[in-house]
Amino acid sequence: MEREGRAVGAASGELVTIGEFARLSRLSAKALRRYDELGLLRPALVDPVNGYRYYDPAQVEGARLVAWLRRIGMPLSRIGRIVALDAGAAAVEIRAYWARVEAETAARRDLAMYLVDHLSAEGRAMSRIPGNTGSTSNAGGTGNAGGTGRTGSSGGAEGMGGPVALGRAASGGLYETGVLGGPVAVPLAIRCAALTDTGAVRTTNQDAAFAGPRLLAVADGFGEGGAEASAAAIEALKPTAWGGGDGALSAADLLNALEDTADSASRAVRDAVAPCADPDGSGTTLTAMLWTGSRLGLVHIGDSRAYLLRGGELFRITHDHSLVQSMIDDGSLSREEAASHPGRALLLKALVGEARPAPVAVACRPDVRLQEVLAGDRYLLCSDGLSAVVDEAELRAAVIAAEAPEEAVRRLVGLAHEAGGPDNVACVVADVVVAAEE
Repeated sequence: MEREGRAVGAASGELVTIGEFARLSRLSAKALRRYDELGLLRPALVDPVNGYRYYDPAQVEGARLVAWLRRIGMPLSRIGRIVALDAGAAAVEIRAYWARVEAETAARRDLAMYLVDHLSAEGRAMSRIPGNTGSTSNAGGTGNAGGTGRTGSSGGAEGMGGPVALGRAASGGLYETGVLGGPVAVPLAIRCAALTDTGAVRTTNQDAAFAGPRLLAVADGFGEGGAEASAAAIEALKPTAWGGGDGALSAADLLNALEDTADSASRAVRDAVAPCADPDGSGTTLTAMLWTGSRLGLVHIGDSRAYLLRGGELFRITHDHSLVQSMIDDGSLSREEAASHPGRALLLKALVGEARPAPVAVACRPDVRLQEVLAGDRYLLCSDGLSAVVDEAELRAAVIAAEAPEEAVRRLVGLAHEAGGPDNVACVVADVVVAAEE
């Protein structure tokens, strides 16, 4: 009688069969069975005798949501979290997921354009070799990976909480005018300084900074193991770890080196925060520049930033991996509104602990690309303890006014304090100079 009552209930319209529900939800019966097994979409009733599944028509909206999320490529594990949320929270999660997809797509697009330009340049070079009868490609010509527009903790150079750290290093070779342009017949060098500060509110410093012959880097740690994460990320990028020596690397070799060091930084952070009670909740941002004998590579993840001062103008050359930045990008939030948005600290990409979805950030690969280098350039790398409280006009004025990098980092930390110093601060300033001047 119990089985018969259930069948009558289904037939009366209170519940529907899996076939009918598949038609209503536009999901196949196979998909519905799979989602049941995964706990994404449970039937309202399963007959204990024959195992038939029956669904409540009220479940159709949830089933359609699952189908739509699958259509945008969202992993089933993340869908499971979203369908359990209320509408507002689900919307925030979906926005965060799609912003991450777009950021990663932009990074792949930049690499694809670099490869097109690189191979096109090689094709033209081959066509000029005597006896080469191949055709010359007209596509591209100069790399897009460089440029000065926006793309898509510390203490001293070796430690945390120490004084200003100074670094000076000759390049050991020729720097190029662009990623794929002809070399400038002038050897260049860098002058650099790093400084971090706890700020006026925090009691501990989770930021890290490094300024050395081959590496400039800042990292902003968060969570229980934030200090360990930021220090580990930078340590993994030091020249002894990534093989940077005095010999110049080709553009292709440098890109490979950047990918390898980015992976090393990710592993180092996971290892550093593994002892924490909540490894997923600990991690760090990372913005770093690796110098070779002829090129500069950029590794970036999170909302720490890199700026370039050239010709009296300050350009931001990194793109924040944050929820607020994604909302600015899609036009749903103005820059003025972003400053007070409650979700401004939510990161879409960061180096975190165990490779599982985390409430603060998600584990994923940093962006890597090449940056053009010219004599006279001044670079600023900083955590959001500086960029979030001091506007770019003040940053520009301070960076221009300082005679030397060590003076610049002190001015910048002072500006953060004048703005209330609500967070830890890390910054690196580096000048590109003609080696003879050095």
